[in-house]
Parts: sequence; structure tokens; C-alpha cells
Amino acid sequence: MDFAYSPRVQALQQQVQRFMDDLILPSHRDWHRWADAGVYPLDVIEPLKCQARDAGLWNLFLPGLRDDEPGTRLANLEYAPLAEIMGRVPWASEVFNCSAPDTGNIELLHLFATPEQRAQWLEPLMEGAIRSCFAMSEPDVASSDPTNLCTRIARDGDSYVLNGRKWFITGAAHPSCRLAIVMGISDASPDAPAHRRHSMLLVPMDAPGLAIVRNIPVMQHQAIEGHCELLFRDVRVPAANLLGSEGDGFAMAQARLGPGRVHHCMRTIGQCELALELMAERALERMAFGRHLSDFANVQDWIAMSRIEIDQARLLVLRAAWRMDVEGNAAARTDVSAIKLVAARLQTTVIDRAMQVFGAVGLTPDTPLAALWSWGRALRFLDGPDEVHLRTVARQELARSRAHRGENVLQLQRWMPPDSAGDAV
Repeated sequence: MDFAYSPRVQALQQQVQRFMDDLILPSHRDWHRWADAGVYPLDVIEPLKCQARDAGLWNLFLPGLRDDEPGTRLANLEYAPLAEIMGRVPWASEVFNCSAPDTGNIELLHLFATPEQRAQWLEPLMEGAIRSCFAMSEPDVASSDPTNLCTRIARDGDSYVLNGRKWFITGAAHPSCRLAIVMGISDASPDAPAHRRHSMLLVPMDAPGLAIVRNIPVMQHQAIEGHCELLFRDVRVPAANLLGSEGDGFAMAQARLGPGRVHHCMRTIGQCELALELMAERALERMAFGRHLSDFANVQDWIAMSRIEIDQARLLVLRAAWRMDVEGNAAARTDVSAIKLVAARLQTTVIDRAMQVFGAVGLTPDTPLAALWSWGRALRFLDGPDEVHLRTVARQELARSRAHRGENVLQLQRWMPPDSAGDAV
């Protein structure tokens, strides 16, 4: 496992950083001006997208990119440090056509779409001409267990009919969102296997019967791209809009999550790096009780622990990315659960320390800290709550122990003093 960045990746890091410094950061104020007015800042983003594509910084995330598809073919390990740089400005990844949920949807379509579906949906997504959303979670069930989902998908002749409600669907309010990939029950029979009951449909956002009920605020903040509640009432789509095969929905959902979690985690690490930089500089400048905050041992501890924890998390994420590249997404499942858990908790921990150093201003929009902290808290639910990922890691560890059960008894016996009760046994 060599995590040293190759010359190619180092060059891309410099290129992305220059793009961020020269073009994205100077546009940040304009982006907020539009967003605060309730208008999605397409006038800011679209010109930057053209510049990113012209610079060769496009579709950086997809290892399986075909020769005839636009973008840069990078492995997960190669893309990871670029995602970290993009993460420092939350809206930046869209400029490079590397933002969720499109990245995951592109991966799904790349793996499972028919030629007709590729032409209708995948190609426009890869061109950045449209956006998309992924409609899986629901308000009335614990969607961390996808077998709970209740949205019904019923075959009716040459069509499928959808009925149900979806919840917290990121990106559904984006003005360019044209496609929802919807997961629901296609086999409601009592004896159907739990992991073979669900399918996925490609649903145009303008389909009759599909309604955006509301854009749900997160921690009192309403994201301009939307975290939406969707209602499907007798939504009819052609049978050709089935993605993959009936009953494959659960397996496809699992295939979708691995690389995307690496992207999320590295963006999180970028935001934590920003918070640490702001915290250290503030500590050097701000005074209390006649001393700079940087002179106080507890503040030094916060800075030191943040540095250590960020580096630990980055190495864990890079290992997961390396494993996906070398051994495949399935082999990295536990690693992916581990990084999702660690990164989300890291974000709230590091940013909370930075907010303390900033004082009350850290609670205001005068710094990015409050917004980043809120998003970090939300990340503990997105792509599966902490508890699910802890269970995944625990199951692997217990399975490993079962495979070697009893071996440690011999080790313990060697540690026991000769006159112990254990030796007599």
C-alpha cells in the first residue's frame, strides 16, 4: 500500500487548487448572493463548468470511463486528494461534474443502463447538461434497512406504475434535475426473498403524478439544491425505464454507495483542513486575559488533536480507496463503513473546536464553520447512520474471531503464572 501521490496526481492537485483559487473562490460571494435570494446560482456555475471542462478537469471520479466518454480516467485513490481540495467550497464539485448524487447515479447507469438509457440519461449527465437525484429513503420507515421500503412498483402491461413517498432526496430541487432513480417494491409476495423484492426505475422529474412536496430544512438551513420530500401518485413510466432487472434494486443500491462514500469522506477532510487552518490562525490573533489563545494549553491540545485525527482519517480513506481499486468495491465494504463513520464524526469534532476558538462569531454566517458543522451532523445519517456502519465493522471483526475461535486460549495460558488456576485447568 503506497499512498504517495503519483506525479500525475500531484499535477492535477496543483491544477485543481489553482482553479479553486483563481475562479471558484472569487465567485463564492456571487454564489451566496444568488442562493440567499432563493435562486440557484446557475449564472455562476455554468460558465465555470465550461472552463473546468476546457481545462481537462471533468468527470474525474469514474475509473471505468470509456475512451469515447468525456472526462479523466482516475482510480479511486487518484481522485481522492482532488475531492479533498474541492470539498473546501461545498458547491465546487458541481463545477467539475463531480457532485453527488450525480456521481453515484452515473456509476449506476454506467454499470446497468441499456444503450437506450445511456443515450437518454447517462450521456447528458456526463456532459453536465442535466442533474439527477436518487430516491430511496422514505419518511415512514427506517431506510437504513432498504428492505423496509414501501414505495410500490407495479407492472401494468408495457408500463410500471409507482405509488409512494420519498424523503430527504438530495438534489431534487435543482433547476437542472431531470431524472430520479427510484427504488421501490416490485415483488410484494410474502415469500419473496428480502433482498430480491426491490427494483429501480428511471423516472423523469416532469412525469405526471410526481410532486415535490417540500424542500426539507436541515438544522434550520434550507439547501438551495434541495433535500426534498417527493410524492409519487400513480406515476406511469414505460417498462423500458427499468434499470437492470426486476429484483436487483438492493444489489444495485449497494454497488452505488462505495466510491461515493470515498468522495464524501475526502470532501469532509478538506472541510476539516479548512476549519483547522481557520482555528490556528484565529488562535494566533485573538487574545483573552492578556494572552493569545494559542498560548493556552487546551487550545494547543485542540489544534494538535485535530491535526492528528485529520491525518488518521485521511489515511483510512486512502486505504479504502486503494482496496476498491485493487480488490474491488465488495472487498472494501467494511473499510467503506469505517471511513463513513470516522469522517462524519471527525467533521463535527474538529469544527466544534474551531467554533469555540472563534467564539460567538463561529455561530454566524461570517465564517463557514456553522454551515459545515450542520452538514457534518447530517452526514451521520446520510448514506447510512453511524449505527449501521458500526454493525458492519463489528460483524467482520466477530466473523474473523469465530474463524480462529479458541486460538487465543493458548496465548492466555502462556501469560498465566505457573501457579494460576488456569494452568491447573
